[in-house]
Amino acid sequence: MVSRSYSNLLDLTSGDSPTFGREKKRFPRVATVAGVLSELDDDNSNSVGSDAPSSIAQERMIIVGNQLPIRAHRRDDGEWYFSWDEDSLLLQLKDGLGEDVEVVYIGCLKEEIDPSEQDDVAQTLLDTFKCVPAFLPPELFSKFYHGFCKQHLWPLFHYMLPLSPDLGGRFDRSLWQAYVSVNKIFADKVMEVISPDDDFVWVHDYHLMVLPTFLRKRFNRLKLGFFLHSPFPSSEIYRTLPVRDELLRALLNSDLIGFHTFDYARHFLSCCSRMLGLSYQSKRGYIGLEYYGRTVSIKILPVGIHIRQLQCVLNLPETESKVAELKDQFRGQTVLLGVDDMDIFKGISLKLLAMEQLLIQHPDKRGKVVLVQVANPARGRGKDVREVQVETDATVKRINETFGREGYNPVVLIDTPLQFYERIAYYVIAECCLVTAVRDGMNLIPYEYIICRQGNEKLDETLGLNPTAPKKSMLVVSEFIGCSPSLSGAIRVNPWNIEAVAEAMDSALMVPEAEKQLRHEKHYRYVTTHDVAYWARSFLQDLERACRDHMRRRCWGIGFGLGFRVIALDPNFRKLSVEHIVSAYKRTKNRAILLDYDGAMMLPGSIITTPNTEAVGILNNLCNDPRNVVFLVSGKDRKTLTEWFSSCAKLGIAAEHGYFVRSNHNAEWETCVSIPDFDWKQIAEPVMQLYTETTDGSTIETKESALVWNYQYADPDFGFCQAKELLDHLESVLANEPVSVKSGQHIVEVKPQGVNKGLVAERLLLTMKQKTMLPDFVLCIGDDRSDEDMFEVIMSARDSLSPVAEVFACTVGQKPSKAKYYLEDTTEILRMLQGLANASEKAAKSAPQPSQRVVILE
Repeated sequence: MVSRSYSNLLDLTSGDSPTFGREKKRFPRVATVAGVLSELDDDNSNSVGSDAPSSIAQERMIIVGNQLPIRAHRRDDGEWYFSWDEDSLLLQLKDGLGEDVEVVYIGCLKEEIDPSEQDDVAQTLLDTFKCVPAFLPPELFSKFYHGFCKQHLWPLFHYMLPLSPDLGGRFDRSLWQAYVSVNKIFADKVMEVISPDDDFVWVHDYHLMVLPTFLRKRFNRLKLGFFLHSPFPSSEIYRTLPVRDELLRALLNSDLIGFHTFDYARHFLSCCSRMLGLSYQSKRGYIGLEYYGRTVSIKILPVGIHIRQLQCVLNLPETESKVAELKDQFRGQTVLLGVDDMDIFKGISLKLLAMEQLLIQHPDKRGKVVLVQVANPARGRGKDVREVQVETDATVKRINETFGREGYNPVVLIDTPLQFYERIAYYVIAECCLVTAVRDGMNLIPYEYIICRQGNEKLDETLGLNPTAPKKSMLVVSEFIGCSPSLSGAIRVNPWNIEAVAEAMDSALMVPEAEKQLRHEKHYRYVTTHDVAYWARSFLQDLERACRDHMRRRCWGIGFGLGFRVIALDPNFRKLSVEHIVSAYKRTKNRAILLDYDGAMMLPGSIITTPNTEAVGILNNLCNDPRNVVFLVSGKDRKTLTEWFSSCAKLGIAAEHGYFVRSNHNAEWETCVSIPDFDWKQIAEPVMQLYTETTDGSTIETKESALVWNYQYADPDFGFCQAKELLDHLESVLANEPVSVKSGQHIVEVKPQGVNKGLVAERLLLTMKQKTMLPDFVLCIGDDRSDEDMFEVIMSARDSLSPVAEVFACTVGQKPSKAKYYLEDTTEILRMLQGLANASEKAAKSAPQPSQRVVILE
């Protein structure tokens, strides 16, 4: 396969295209000395557009994880040799990508490699396994992994706050800088092998959460997915992290973000809403976040297991022998099984206490029921791990001394590493599997247990079972683990409730055989159809869908450091150039200018809503130009607007979204639509009042023609939910009234049918046409949904415009709109309007002007 790849950005910018996999190329190590890179380090920050046509015939997926799926061993002669780690999820997911997808892995090795050997090891791994190792200096790795990942992110994501130095420790900025440094090293390793137009990149887990920013900075159109394998905490927990915004924005530089459960995704979306002000939409079954013109898709799908690997181990003679051994060892006893890592979140001590409670409450179980607890070595280290080990040993000793007797120990603790086939054998003979973790991202132990309980003919013969009889299994699982929602036949428990867990254990043993068989069948069907291959295939399909418009959109990067993001726009949607519009303004003589006040002339969310002197001065300068007809269009009431703009004598004003209109300060207010009565207010206002009383921070704005419920200062999530309920409620009670009920940005509004800002634009253009003043310049600026009506009118009003008319429909910010132009914020709008006002002033000084024209809307 021919593939373009780049060892660094200099290769890319010079046009050189080294070939990956076709000739032997030594890739340089990224870092062999200790050091810390600041998150603001902006080396190689120039964005690359990558618009050249592709020459790739085969898809390629670059999988990036903290560890490579490789086992490294030292021979007696001192040489390294390597093999695949069959237990690695990163290797197992390859089955779901298809044979036509080439997979390249990037990550660290578990073993430390001497710097003098790193080049040779890297070349061997690249040639033999298509793996690119990232070699991290020991000091940097310790700060990154044991420091920031295990002391800050991992506890926080499992709901443990650093309330004291003993609980994870206070936030350490040097550990964060090490985390950023390592993520940048990984980014450089990706750059060595990537073909940016064609390759997909899939980043895994919380160790590499800022990697998407570094990759997106290099290639704006990169096809990038991220999957989080740990829980994502609620916003109340996550918001305590000092670098919360940096991590959220980094993840949003992905095209697709995956989570195991809806709860984890919901927490992430809530954090984006509360901390970044972003809202999400669900469309045709897909959840998406709009982020600077890009749609970041959210994927919810729990990972599965590699069934073929389990079945191969089940078929081993060693497994059969171990099963026979365990059958004899526990003859006449019912085995309950727990398999957990030795860490504080796996709830081992809670499980032991529940076992103790079971033996106290049900003396008949003594001598008949055994809990086998397999305790895998902890992945982390520190005081908390040692405390768990001490507590576990003490609890096991107490239970065995209290309830044990000769030939019977109620708890069998296995805290030495087991071979995989040995663990499988325990699954096979266990009547029930217990998982009492207090928080766990996924936990695949129940899935493995179900497959092993299905067994095979040889194991059935060993156990003395009828091969044709239905199999059975029972699960007691914590409601706080990721696999719990998918195991609908399991007994779910709150692991903190010791008595309830003990009763669940007893219930699992007492369930009728037929029901055990039905539960097992249900679980087996799910686990076999949702294996790791299905998970990987589904993720890749969604990633392809999320990236299909990349080449069609115009992209460019903005921001520095971890604040970097990419703006993606439709080719026909572009930023309004001040020079361009001023040039058109100078060439034209009949100008219609329509300006929204809320959000366009005033900063959104500002406590001070009155216009400042700068805005009023600009409006007056524009109104004083006799070639201009200027209208301010607002949702506010006419009394307020009259008071605020009393100094703008020539300014036309449309109040309450166009219901009231006046051409200038001396004209009378008119109504655009004839409304016989407003009796509907007596129905709508009590309903709004009810929601105001139950939604702290919400208010009702009463206008002459409309009622508006505003929840801008309410809790974002609760306010949004209440707004949806209020919308449905009002539509129901006002179904027979001549009104429309609409939701907007933090509002729900009830107003007469037919009233919208488009009426103002329509009447203005029609009136100018009737007075033989065909507009040759139209500017319309707005920021929300209500302004889209104006955009639609002016974009389709060719009959009311001069044949050579210049039309500028401009929205605020990059978002889906009928407008063809945008400006970033109010500051840019005022700067642009000031440019037009300056052009009018210069024209007034250089040439005599015609008398002022007044347009009265009819």
